[in-house]
Amino acid sequence: MSIYQYGLALDALGDPTRRAILELLRDGPKPVVELAGALPVSRPAVSQHLRVLKAAGLVADRAAGSRRLYAVDPAGLDVLRAYLEGLWGQALASYQQAAEGQGPSTGGSDEEGER
Repeated sequence: MSIYQYGLALDALGDPTRRAILELLRDGPKPVVELAGALPVSRPAVSQHLRVLKAAGLVADRAAGSRRLYAVDPAGLDVLRAYLEGLWGQALASYQQAAEGQGPSTGGSDEEGER
């Protein structure tokens, strides 16, 4: 997944309806009609949200007779997770460097405080 693709995934997850769809798909593949029945939006709106999630690499679909089943794309989530873990790792490393650069607190007083 490229940096642009990460942006698509993060943008897609910025919408509460798309996050709800992803949550519903955690339990397994579902058709649009089932997703729409569990959400306060129309079937066309769910289809549009699914297109965004699919373009972001977070959802995959497959034909099942006359309908399509949508499911979480584990590969897309793995790449997104790795990206977020990389950011977190960098943040922790920066924090560690800052903490080590300050040194431990000695609890002593400075010159002004010794009057």
